[in-house]
Amino acid sequence: MTTEGNDWSVPESDVMARLRGALEDGTEAVLATIVRVEGSAYRRPGAKMLLTPDGGVGSITAGCLEDEVRRLAQQVLEEGRPRVETYDLMEDDDDVWGLGVGCNGVITVLLEPIDASLRPAVAAYDDGQPVGVVTVLDGDVPAGARAYYWPGEGIDDDGSLPSWLVAALGDAPADLVERGGSDTVAVETDSGEATVFVDGLTPPPELVVLGTGHDVGPVTELAKANDFRVTVVGFRGASADGSRFPRADRVTSSSPAQVAEAHEFDDRTYAVVMSHNFVDDRLALEALLDTEVPYVGLMGPRERFEEMLEAFEDEGTTLPAADLERVYTPTGLDLGGGTPYNIAHSIVAEALAVHHGRDPKHLSDREGPIHERVEIEPEP
Repeated sequence: MTTEGNDWSVPESDVMARLRGALEDGTEAVLATIVRVEGSAYRRPGAKMLLTPDGGVGSITAGCLEDEVRRLAQQVLEEGRPRVETYDLMEDDDDVWGLGVGCNGVITVLLEPIDASLRPAVAAYDDGQPVGVVTVLDGDVPAGARAYYWPGEGIDDDGSLPSWLVAALGDAPADLVERGGSDTVAVETDSGEATVFVDGLTPPPELVVLGTGHDVGPVTELAKANDFRVTVVGFRGASADGSRFPRADRVTSSSPAQVAEAHEFDDRTYAVVMSHNFVDDRLALEALLDTEVPYVGLMGPRERFEEMLEAFEDEGTTLPAADLERVYTPTGLDLGGGTPYNIAHSIVAEALAVHHGRDPKHLSDREGPIHERVEIEPEP
């Protein structure tokens, strides 16, 4: 099995799209998923790689294991059953996996031939619905047995998993889906034992860019590469042309004051206002603050925003402190660059930081692991 071009570094949404296509076309493929990490690793549990006999997409490491995984994927296809492999990448001269690969951790990977049991996961992802994919790795239940946890409903009871296992998992699936995390859960009861991987699949966040100027293109490109769903909203119908923004998922038009009615905004939607028109930006800002968006990036100097506040006050409107906390202006992190792509990098980076609840700083100044650890315990 081989990989092609830049498919190694594609966002998760592209991997899921390829998975959907393979299921629809009946293409033979293997889905490789990190199910457990001990120590440090480039990717965390839930990272995916789809492999077919003539290509592949996605990555699970920075290149340390991809060749080995491709080799095993061919065997998995031939045998027609899932396989779990653990790689010790710790520095150990006696271990071939410890020879300078740089991860300094232990990574466990599930390789499974794709089949119809994955269709609910793909459908939920496409519909923007969070879901927990519960897959047995080993134990007293056949490896590869799968069920789904649906928020508010629990694990579907279609007989895929025994009742003792469902009960023992307790709140673990709900906790992981709520956090958007994935982890392996070991269950031991009087009725049996099993190791289960719970993959909390959540739809990607959305970045809505209001404006159609030349500087919008770099923002849409980088946002899409960072796994945002991207919508461009133009305030002049003629400029809302999808061919100008090929990386955007959707290009539409609206009046600034009606933007919240033309598009659905929720707490996983992030907005950047960059029409460069003072009146349009002010109307759009007022409309956005009536929604649940946690981030409104406003292009322009701080003095421009002060003028907007004065205009609001002249109309008898004073923005509450809670609303002001959602407005980031000038939009973007202080990265120091001034080119269109420098500016786009700073905007997308700031939206990512807000989405992940991070206070941006140098990783060298961060104490503890870079990635959040999800610790889940099954019911006793």
